[in-house]
Amino acid sequence: MTRLFSASCLAVLMLSVHGGALAMTWNFDGDETGKLAKGFSNESGAWQVAKDETAPSKPNVLAQTATEKKKAYNVALAAESSFKDVELSVKMKAVAGEEDQGGGLVWRAKDGANYYIARFNPLEDNFRVYKVVDGVRKQLGTADLKAAPGWHALRVVMVDDHITCYFDGVQHLDVKDSTFKEAGKIGLWSKSDAQTHFDDLTASEPK
Repeated sequence: MTRLFSASCLAVLMLSVHGGALAMTWNFDGDETGKLAKGFSNESGAWQVAKDETAPSKPNVLAQTATEKKKAYNVALAAESSFKDVELSVKMKAVAGEEDQGGGLVWRAKDGANYYIARFNPLEDNFRVYKVVDGVRKQLGTADLKAAPGWHALRVVMVDDHITCYFDGVQHLDVKDSTFKEAGKIGLWSKSDAQTHFDDLTASEPK
């Protein structure tokens, strides 16, 4: 049996009675365009809800719109989320960017400068997982990956120190790291001038 709770028209919080598993989902369709999605914090960059007729769940997406060509990380966090072991996913579309493109998922975030990140970059044709400590990024794993323009699905599972990362349902990365051992927030990420649309963000405790 599953009980459903509405959270500010942007997330559905689902509590499984027999499994005890917590799950959160955001599709941004109840949020006002031109503003940050309710329940999210804009740690860096320029994040706002926008309409996208190609969105997997129409009409809205959460868009990163900053265009500065510098090595900055654009981060938006789900303020009320808290997960240690976590399975999270999002659908992502690279829109524009000369310095950088694409983006990805953040988890176990302490704040906008300390977190894990898995991202796809169509300019570099790679899928990578990093840790960011005090704003300094260190690569944990990489895979060469080419994909056609448009929407793609990113998924990450972390249990204890074990991280597996999937792109369009296929596992490409498998690493271990114990830098961030406690529960933290989940969120979204891009770099520099990577303008990116995100939809159907989910996070849950692994089964």
